[in-house]
Amino acid sequence: MSGCEVYRWSCVLVCTNNRPPGHPRGSCGEKGSNPLLTHFMAEIEKNNLFGDVIVTGSTCVGPCPLGPLVIVYPDAVWYQKVSSPADVAAIVKEHIQEGKPVERLRFPDAMWG
Repeated sequence: MSGCEVYRWSCVLVCTNNRPPGHPRGSCGEKGSNPLLTHFMAEIEKNNLFGDVIVTGSTCVGPCPLGPLVIVYPDAVWYQKVSSPADVAAIVKEHIQEGKPVERLRFPDAMWG
């Protein structure tokens, strides 16, 4: 997929799952996803998108070693290793507002087999 539609609404899922320390799979929560959730909410407010974009935390979405993971619907675009406010700002501006997925953060389709 080269681009996405610019929809009237989007839903951003941020995996905030926490596993016990030392768990072999790790978790997005221990990799800093809870602050990302806060950054997404602030970015949505800053860009006046409240009501058009839903941001919510989620339990485990699967590929923990590549976390923190973020999924943007209705496009079903998965992002991996989202780790900074700059990453969040790029997803909001480029993907949600402009309809262009952020390729440098995009979860590779090949990972699904």
